[in-house]
Amino acid sequence: MENRILKETEALKDSMIEGILELVRIDSVKGEAKEGAPFGSGVRAALDKALEISSRLGFSTTNLDNYIGYAEYGQGADYVCAIGHVDVVPVGDGWRQPPFSGYVENGTIYSRGILDNKGPVMACLYGLYALKRLGYEPKRRIRIIFGCDEESGFGDLKYYLEREKAPVYGFTPDCKFPVVYAERGRAVVRVWAWKDKEKGSSLDDFFAFITQYFIGAKNNGDRLGIDFVHPEYGVMEMRNYKLAAEEGRPYFEASLSYPGGYGIQEILDKIQEKAGALLVVLVHNYNPVVFEKDSPMMGVMKHCYEMVTGQDGTPVTTTGGTYAKAMPGIVPFGPSFPGQKGIGHNPNEWMKMEDLITNAKIYALTLYHLGMLS
Repeated sequence: MENRILKETEALKDSMIEGILELVRIDSVKGEAKEGAPFGSGVRAALDKALEISSRLGFSTTNLDNYIGYAEYGQGADYVCAIGHVDVVPVGDGWRQPPFSGYVENGTIYSRGILDNKGPVMACLYGLYALKRLGYEPKRRIRIIFGCDEESGFGDLKYYLEREKAPVYGFTPDCKFPVVYAERGRAVVRVWAWKDKEKGSSLDDFFAFITQYFIGAKNNGDRLGIDFVHPEYGVMEMRNYKLAAEEGRPYFEASLSYPGGYGIQEILDKIQEKAGALLVVLVHNYNPVVFEKDSPMMGVMKHCYEMVTGQDGTPVTTTGGTYAKAMPGIVPFGPSFPGQKGIGHNPNEWMKMEDLITNAKIYALTLYHLGMLS
């Protein structure tokens, strides 16, 4: 059956590329919320297109009030899923071709969202379509979920989980290969210039602290005493520094990517200890996500990756953050192959057609096996 799945997926490559190009040519940067378009008209248009393509392929579709939607196949009380997203980050400068043109050159597609994440989620859809064409009957339902707010808050996923139960197994094609068994914790910490409306510290104290412990220091938090290291996760990283003010009161923010085995409260306490009269607050936090490396679900993904690519599929960790932070039961799985970094949020975002086809094969096999897993 596996070889039949690979052959059927290969036969769908032209149709899949056409579908991907339809989707990436829609500007789906988050916009002003409107009635019927909670994340803006562009994101709504992209969701509509993804569901339209799904319907054309013969899948039943559900649109949850334009917050999120999904295509579904099969029967059963439970379901497995692949969840990606159709919203994209702002385009920025430096594009050689219009960012939503779906420009194709030498077998490579250039467009905002081609890698992050429209191409990969469509590869999941067409992988499932290959199974459908083969008459596959899974033990449980299979969903391809199209998120709409992954890049700016997970409001889509919160809406989904308030109305739908979580999957029993699943993955998000929004990170890297091989399968990722653990994500670091992700937090945003804010330091205020003083603790309350009555100034307990001067602006000189505030800027001296920011310079000494952030701007003029290593980004591992060593001066703050939070340079935690884990043999599998690696070392703490601080980035995305932001200096701003609210009602005349300055603040500084930093994003923290911290290893498993350490709690956010421990981190906050250590920063506050150094901050003294300055106020340290937690803006938001997602705890580390950890799955057993030898679980049946991990075994499926390792096998499917190795069968298609011939490469080592031993599960790995990531410093990134995906839907796995908030959706129970899922892990990051693809789409980038080893050595492919720094593509998704940069100008001239790209993905090779060959890689998209390989993704679809991996995902088709994975959905097949997850749909049969006990």
